[in-house]
This record gives sequence, structure tokens and C-alpha cells, in this order.
Amino acid sequence: MAQEKLLIATAIASWKQIVGRVDAAVAGFSDEQIEKQVAPGRNRVRYLIGHLTAVNDRMFPALRLGERLHPELDEAYITNPDRAQLDPVSVEDLKKAWFEVNSKLTAAFEKLTPVEWLERHASVSEEDFAKEPLRNRLAMLLSRTNHVSMHAGQAVLAK
Repeated sequence: MAQEKLLIATAIASWKQIVGRVDAAVAGFSDEQIEKQVAPGRNRVRYLIGHLTAVNDRMFPALRLGERLHPELDEAYITNPDRAQLDPVSVEDLKKAWFEVNSKLTAAFEKLTPVEWLERHASVSEEDFAKEPLRNRLAMLLSRTNHVSMHAGQAVLAK
């Protein structure tokens, strides 16, 4: 495997590992556990899952991989803090959205070439990208992998 492909495969493997851990946790959470706060006065596990799903869903247009699947999650899980809005979907539908978004993202990631990974993401202009070429698709993947990992650590506290 060429070194460039190996580097990209390593980043995608890290994404898969972190998302896979959350997949197992999400599948294992009971309805009662998913409503628990990670600590008194803090976010519920449900909010964390909704937040991660919505943020990851935003990667489709940001990485120019297609349209979002669940923009209806933004208001409750990105724009507002936990419990400021009614939950827009059932626990079952939220879990389905988590799995759908991340499985489709992962499939799309695996189709990109190393050159495509180093292209700018849609959140940066061509002019800014010319000045800062590290604002590329791969950087966004690494950032979002860390984001999932951080919130996964919080969700574990609720168990």
C-alpha cells in the first residue's frame, strides 16, 4: 500500500474504532440509561447522541459528500442546550439516525482518494485554503473523530 493510502487508511481506521465504540454503547443503552445525565445538571446521554449525530451529519455537505440526512436534529442538539427544546425524535429514531449517518459517512470516506482527502472542505474559501492548506477534508475527519471520542467519554459516565 502506498504511504499516502496508508496514512488515510490509518485515519479512517481511527474513525471506525471510535464510532464503533459509540455504536456499541448506543445499541446497549436502555431507554432509561439514555435519559440519564452524565453528571448532575449536565447533558443527558440522549443529548450527546443527538449532538454527535447532528454534527456528523453536517460533514456530508462540509466534505462535499452529499446532502444531510437529519437536519431536523440541529435545533434541539446543536443550536440549543439540552432540554431547551423538546426532543424532535424518539429514542429509537435517534439511535437509527446515529447508525445511518455514521455508516453512510464511513462508506463515503472509504471512496475518497488521498488527493481528495487533501482538498479543501466546504467550510473554507478557496482563497483561505490557498493560505492554509491544512484546512482540508482530512483535518476535518481528524477533528470530528476527536469530537466523537470526547463526548463518548462523557456518555460513559452515565452508565
